[in-house]
Amino acid sequence: MSKILIVDDEDKLRTLVSRIIAVEADGYEVFQAGSLAEARNKIAQVDVDVILCDVKLPDGNGVDFIVEIKKSLPLAEVILFTAHGNIPDSVSAIKHGAFDYLTKGDDNNKILPLIGRAAEKVKLAKRVAHLENRAFRKYSFDNVLGSSPAIKKAIELAGKVAPLDTSVLLLGETGTGKEVFANALHFASKRSDAQFVAINCSAFSKELLESELFGYRAGSFTGAQGDKKGLIEEAHKGTLFLDEIGEMGGDLQAKLLRLLESGEYLKIGETKPRRVDIRIVAATNRNLEQEIQKGSFRMDLFYRLSTFQLVLPPLRNRVEDIDELVRSFASGFAAKIGKKSPAISDEFLNSLKMYQWKGNIRELKNVIERSLILADDDLLDTRDLPMEILEEAGQIDETSTMFALSTVEKKHIKKVLGLVSGNKTEAARLLQIGLSTLYRKIEEYGLNKL
Repeated sequence: MSKILIVDDEDKLRTLVSRIIAVEADGYEVFQAGSLAEARNKIAQVDVDVILCDVKLPDGNGVDFIVEIKKSLPLAEVILFTAHGNIPDSVSAIKHGAFDYLTKGDDNNKILPLIGRAAEKVKLAKRVAHLENRAFRKYSFDNVLGSSPAIKKAIELAGKVAPLDTSVLLLGETGTGKEVFANALHFASKRSDAQFVAINCSAFSKELLESELFGYRAGSFTGAQGDKKGLIEEAHKGTLFLDEIGEMGGDLQAKLLRLLESGEYLKIGETKPRRVDIRIVAATNRNLEQEIQKGSFRMDLFYRLSTFQLVLPPLRNRVEDIDELVRSFASGFAAKIGKKSPAISDEFLNSLKMYQWKGNIRELKNVIERSLILADDDLLDTRDLPMEILEEAGQIDETSTMFALSTVEKKHIKKVLGLVSGNKTEAARLLQIGLSTLYRKIEEYGLNKL
C-alpha cells in the first residue's frame, strides 16, 4: 500500500485532499502534517512514498524542503501545491526535483491521476532498488564463503583493488571461484551500475573469439550479413572478464594489448578505431610465465594484465572452510529439489576433509548435489559419497557393503523410479525386468513410498 503525506497549514485543504484520496481511490494510506516540523516527525516514523506539500508554510519553504526529503527518502516523490499558478515557484519546484505541482483550488480533478503516476514511479524505483540490492548481495565479497586465513587474505586484497580501475589477473586452479571474485570486483567498483560482461576464451575458435570480442561490420566476411556489436562495446563503462586468458591466440593478444594501452580497438571490417572505457579482469589456471617461455603468451600483455595479481587458494589449503561450504550447498540444493535441509554426519564431513579436491569448490558442489539426490532420508552420511572419496578417506574395507550388488541395485531402481515419477510400468520397461519382479524388489528394498 502506497503511503501519502499531505503537508499544509490549512486544515480544511488537508481534510479535503485526504477525503478525495480516501473516497475515490484504493491502495493508499494517508497521513497529515500542518508544518515542516510535523512532516519531519512523520517521515522519521513512516516510509512515505508520495508527499503533497504546500510551498509556503509557517516554518519554512516547500521548495527547499524537497532537497531535504530527497536526502532522507531518495525514492520518494514530491508534488507541490502552488498558490495562484505561481510560475517562478513551479519552475523552481521542478528544478529542485519535484515530481509535479498543483494549483490550489483549481486542480482537484488532477490530484488522483498525479498521485497515481507518482506512486507507480516510486513502486518501480523500489522494485529496481530491491533487485539491485539482491544482485549486490549475490555478487559481493560477503557472498564468498569461508573464514580460513587463506580466503580471508584473498578477500582483503580484492577489496583493496576493487574500487580502482586497475587491471586484475586472477590466478588459481580450476574451480577455485575466479568468476565469483571477478563479479565481486565489478560490483564493489565505481562501474557497478554498468555491465559486467564475461567470456570464456577457451570456448571459441580464434575466428569466433575475435568476432565475439570485437564485433564486425556487415559484409566484412562471408556470412556477416549485419553489423555485430562485440562484447568490448557491450562492456563500455563496465567490466570485461576474460576467463581462461591463457587460451587466447597470439593475434588476439596483440589486439587486446592495444586496447589496454590506448583504449582503442578495431571492429572487424573497419579501418577507423573506436574508443571504449572498460576495466579488464582476466583469469587463468595456467602458469603464464611458463607460457611466455614457450612463446605462447606475450610478455608485454602479461605485465599489462597483471598490474595486480590475485591468487585464489585451492580447497585443500582451506580445509576449515569445508563445513560452511557443505552446509550452504546442501541447504541450497535441498530447496532447489524440494527436499528438507538435511542433517550432516561428522563422518561425512571428515571424509570430505581428507579428500584432495582437484576440482576444488566446483567439484565439492557436484559431490554435495549427488549425495543429496542419493540420500534415503534427511541425513547426509558416508554411504552417500562417491567411492573415490571414501577410498582416500580409508573408509572402504573388506566388510564394507558399498560394493554389494544389492546396494547398487537399490540405488539404481530408486533413481529410475524417480526419473519416471514413480510410474512402475515404465520403470520395469527401462530396467528390462518384469513388473512383478519390480514390485518384489521395491518391497525388499523398502522403496514403497516412491
